[in-house]
Amino acid sequence: MSALIPISTFFIGCHGLLALGLSYQVVMERTRTRIWHGATTTEVASQPDYLKNPNAWAAFVEKLTQQTVVTKQADDGVLQRKIRAYGNFTEYVPIALLFLVALELMQAATGLIWMLGVMLIVARIAHAWGLIQTYGPSPGRAIGFFGTWLVYIIGSVACLYYSVQQF
Repeated sequence: MSALIPISTFFIGCHGLLALGLSYQVVMERTRTRIWHGATTTEVASQPDYLKNPNAWAAFVEKLTQQTVVTKQADDGVLQRKIRAYGNFTEYVPIALLFLVALELMQAATGLIWMLGVMLIVARIAHAWGLIQTYGPSPGRAIGFFGTWLVYIIGSVACLYYSVQQF
């Protein structure tokens, strides 16, 4: 039995792994900085210190963290950038993947679907890399957002084109 949408499914899998990787980056940075909510130490200043009277789970996590992760004493903005890289990914990727699914179901040109899928994965990796590595504008971020916008433009126009063909 052949798959109904093998190209889209491939890119959904690729982006799922990329989302997992970005999520892991956020979790590890939260562990290093001990900022469990929010993105900066000032945002969590009013939160209770979980180590003053830790429950069993907090004590376990703290012990594990001390044994396995090099922690940071200062907020260097990396957590905020990693949170935004993951957040931006989750904001833009779902609709772009819908373009792939819809176009494949509409039996659009295989080359078009592959081009959009590759362009999207390259753009999202470049964007995440540029955002995490540098505060402010960077080549990676520019490649990422322009590439994603290009996927949106081409994907939108192609969906409109193939849908009009069915009327």
